[in-house]
Amino acid sequence: SIASTLCFPRAGQGQFFLPFLLLLLLTGTPAPRPAAGQLRYAVPEELEHGAFVANLGEDLGLDVSTLSARRFRIVSRAGARQHLEVNLENGILFVNERIDREEVCEAGGTCLLHLQLLVESPLELYRIEVEVQDINDHAPTFPWQEYVLEVAESAVPGARFPLESAQDPDVGTNSVRTYQLSPNGFFSLEVQTRSDASKFAELVLERPLDREQQHAHRVLLTALDGGVPERSGTAHILVTVLDANDNVPAFDQPSYGVSLPEDAPAGTLVIQLNATDLDEGSNGEIEYSFSGHAPPRVRDLFHVEPRSGQVLLKGPLDYERASLHELYVQAKDRGPSAVAVHCRVLVHLLDVNDNAPEVTLTSVSTPVLEDAPPGTVIAVISVLDRDSGENGRVSCEVSPDMPFELRSSFRNYYTLVTTEALDREAVPEYNVSITARDMGSPALLTRSTLTVPVSDVNDNAPRFLQPSYSVYVTENNAPGASICSVSALDPDCQQNAYLSYSIADGHIHGMPVGTYVSINSDSGHMYALRSLDYEQIRSFQIQVQAQDAGFPPLSANVTVYVFVLDQNDNAPVIVSPMPHNGSVATELVPRSAGPGYLVGTVSAVDADAGSNSRLSYQLLQATDFTLFSVAPDTGELRTLRSFLEQDATRQRLVVQVRDGGQPALSATVSILLSVVENMPQTLSDFSEFSLPPEASSSSPLTLYLLISLGSVSLTFLLAILILMAIRCRGERHSWQGGSCSPPHCRYYKVCLSPESAQSEFMFLKPCSPPRNNEKDPGNLPSIWSIRTHV
Repeated sequence: SIASTLCFPRAGQGQFFLPFLLLLLLTGTPAPRPAAGQLRYAVPEELEHGAFVANLGEDLGLDVSTLSARRFRIVSRAGARQHLEVNLENGILFVNERIDREEVCEAGGTCLLHLQLLVESPLELYRIEVEVQDINDHAPTFPWQEYVLEVAESAVPGARFPLESAQDPDVGTNSVRTYQLSPNGFFSLEVQTRSDASKFAELVLERPLDREQQHAHRVLLTALDGGVPERSGTAHILVTVLDANDNVPAFDQPSYGVSLPEDAPAGTLVIQLNATDLDEGSNGEIEYSFSGHAPPRVRDLFHVEPRSGQVLLKGPLDYERASLHELYVQAKDRGPSAVAVHCRVLVHLLDVNDNAPEVTLTSVSTPVLEDAPPGTVIAVISVLDRDSGENGRVSCEVSPDMPFELRSSFRNYYTLVTTEALDREAVPEYNVSITARDMGSPALLTRSTLTVPVSDVNDNAPRFLQPSYSVYVTENNAPGASICSVSALDPDCQQNAYLSYSIADGHIHGMPVGTYVSINSDSGHMYALRSLDYEQIRSFQIQVQAQDAGFPPLSANVTVYVFVLDQNDNAPVIVSPMPHNGSVATELVPRSAGPGYLVGTVSAVDADAGSNSRLSYQLLQATDFTLFSVAPDTGELRTLRSFLEQDATRQRLVVQVRDGGQPALSATVSILLSVVENMPQTLSDFSEFSLPPEASSSSPLTLYLLISLGSVSLTFLLAILILMAIRCRGERHSWQGGSCSPPHCRYYKVCLSPESAQSEFMFLKPCSPPRNNEKDPGNLPSIWSIRTHV
């Protein structure tokens, strides 16, 4: 059956616990809590897989329902065999694979398995010991089935002869307990105990031998162990009686002690033995060898030179495996009936620093959040050095340039904790180099690297690549056309860096901004939803927001300034002179006007901008191109020379206004000029007429102005009638002379419209249209028109 024991009393329950050293981290982060007591269990070797060892959940006071969630596990060194395992469903410690005590613990004595148990959330450490109990699964065996022992007939009763020891890998009561000798009349058996509690037998001569009576004796030697059931092994001993050799060798002393460093090379002289024999000749020549009960391990490590008595090192020593070796050497002369004498050599090994520390890393919390507070536990580290003394004392450290430090929990255990806040955007992963160094001379060290990835938190808001964007869009764009692209960066990762773009609510000229532009939430591409008109809107601004997908989400805004670029899509518009109610504006020019006389100014406007609105004026058509000119920049209409008698009294001019766009757009205006002898003080269509503010209908000034206006109009009418009569008479005279016919004579009456009082000049309007066959170059269309050409 399986025995479970506790090493120390457990308060109030009759069981046993010993308090561990409690560890408190400076920052308040819970450190690994040692168990309330160290548990010790016993389990026999050779049990099958699944055999019950102990109920750890109950003994440690753990809630078995949380063992899996808390990752309850056994921490082992890298490469170590996992003989025991824990069932996370019920907290039972069971045999994971067959345990061979002789394989696990080569040396005798108590065989212990030291287990480190780790539980997370909160972090707790437990140390337990499991004693592997020996079972009697091996029988004693002798190196040979038959031994030949030569005994001189001169041997006196009481002489002792060491016999070859039987070997039994079992320990304790299961190892060799005693020896038995088959009944005979000459020899008895005496069992001796070594310092390590092992047994060996010596054959004791009970009565003198007589070679002449019996030259050989055959006895059976049986080795018995103390197991249940008892096991045994046998060997036959042939005792050959030799003639007398009455002197035996003698060692200087019965026991020797020597110290030897464990790293001594093969061939090193361990000790020089010396034995003397008073006999002469072959009876005095001594040969040295291991005695029969020297264990095989000693024969593998050491060698005895037969002739010189030197004990030499044969194989590698290991202080950690055995610090003391006990050698039994015999000396026997070469004479007949030689008797062997024995001595014991104790070889004490001196430890050297030949084992580097072993580091076991157990990750607890990786990856670690970048906003983890200082003092967060990252890993538990155990360090083991198989050397002893100062050679086995170990110190542990991490690189000083890392934001981590080691804190000692208890002997050879450390916790790796953070010392400052981490920043994943600066360092996404740390390779923490842990150096374990012993105190030997020279010191040995081991470096292990623990990779600590840093997980991201949403601690960075998006950042646009530009503080603002200026976008230039040509008017008359196609709806849905891409106008620009905004882009932002977020140094976070995964969903914390996934950005979506949107346009903030607002209005453009009273309309929601969403009716003008849209944005692709994934790419940041912006599109115009309508065709823009420079003449209606020249610029506007939009607030674009970039927001990440973290929790809580972070965002940033940027202003996009949209400037509409002008196209030459508006032709010039002539604003002066303007026809009124379908009539054509006319202008009176005095015949006495000299060169440079300002007839009027043609004015135009263009809704476009820049070069598209830069206007130039030119005279496109004229009755006489030598009479008038138009200033290209200002549109001023001036006379080029004085009027001659033969110049027509009516001059038709077509002025073109052209903008500077590509392609250029233009507009034309037709002007009818009448040359008069006396210039009345009338208003024309080249400028607007307005009364002064103080001239109201209730003031006397208004009445005076109306009377003056009526007088001027009457005078102008009379002048027109007189001019018409004179011209008609001249034409009749020409008809009579054969150059003119009466039907060609045209009669005009003055048609005054209400709008004529609002212009600078009075224009004549025919009361009936002219005939088609008139040849007079002064004949003009009855309607003045303003044409726009593209």
